[in-house]
Amino acid sequence: MYQRIRDLREDKDMSQKEMGKILGMSQTGYSKYETGENDVPTGILIKLADFHHTSVDYILGRTNQKEPYPIMK
Repeated sequence: MYQRIRDLREDKDMSQKEMGKILGMSQTGYSKYETGENDVPTGILIKLADFHHTSVDYILGRTNQKEPYPIMK
């Protein structure tokens, strides 16, 4: 999971500081998610999946399908 959130960020040529700002947190706080030092809360996983247009399952390594699921209404 940690490598995936890093890869997704790097694919957009974003810094940890920029990603942290989008998530409303510091660069240090975000960095701890990428290194696995801190678990990623569910709300942050959802924000990351939405931002990167993928699914939480992709971020968690439960699927290799990068495309997001259809949105439920």
